[in-house]
Amino acid sequence: MRIVLEKDKQNELFKLAKSNFTWAQLSRILELNEHYVGYTLFHEHQYISEEVYKKLCDIVRVNFDKFIIKRLDNNWGRVKGGKNSKGNTKSFIEPEESEELAELFGIILGDGHVEETKIGTRIRVYCIDISGDFRKDKIYLENYVSNLLNRLFGEGGRIKVPKTTNGIHLVIYGKKIIEFVKKKGINSGNKKVNHQKIPDWILENKGYLAACLRGLIDTDGCIYYISKKTNKNLRISFTSYIPALMNDVRTSLIGLGFHPSKVMRGEDICISSKEDVDKFLKEIGFSNDKHLKRL
Repeated sequence: MRIVLEKDKQNELFKLAKSNFTWAQLSRILELNEHYVGYTLFHEHQYISEEVYKKLCDIVRVNFDKFIIKRLDNNWGRVKGGKNSKGNTKSFIEPEESEELAELFGIILGDGHVEETKIGTRIRVYCIDISGDFRKDKIYLENYVSNLLNRLFGEGGRIKVPKTTNGIHLVIYGKKIIEFVKKKGINSGNKKVNHQKIPDWILENKGYLAACLRGLIDTDGCIYYISKKTNKNLRISFTSYIPALMNDVRTSLIGLGFHPSKVMRGEDICISSKEDVDKFLKEIGFSNDKHLKRL
């Protein structure tokens, strides 16, 4: 079972439990990966299991039962989808516009693909495929993005790992989901051919825009360090082969008060001043742990 606590109570429980331990020590007690405990669970990116909940309450000697909202089956997202499913026409409640939805759209605009596959004369497969590098993006896709999908669409998708490459894919199926994503501004098919842009509802809200840029740079961006006599700053870069999207990202950064470079080689932009990098980390930040480790 998964325990759903009131907002910030899971974080509070971990803070109390960690007061006399390091993250490594607490992780060993909980028999979990240190990064999963100290980042994913601590920041409430995923609900805790009943077993972990009981261990934490024993450690802090405080009962948090009064803060429990509900208990969920470990496979609640898939179970819910299965019960409601009618093939590709399974129903779901459309999420409202929010920073979380904007971040997901940034992720899809970055390393995602909206697909409608025809078999014969009919569309038989409707899905969103978010790809990454198994060696670097596994935790991000399995935990953060899957949980984001769960909160927005009621299911977390399926992880697929090709045997012949280092890739990893998080795939979510559903005709209604694809229709919703298209309605909100991301077309199916090749994003470059479609001249894909950031949807207007995101561009018109600075909070949504910052979240969308986080999703884009978490997937198609990187952070690196160049040591020169005149410049030893960190740089945050974004790469895209979609000119319309690249233009939107650069214009959006300028609109949010950053000073990005011109488009380099037709596919890259970066921010490199210390002030801009600090501003980015404070106001946009990263959700992908590979960038946090790199930082």
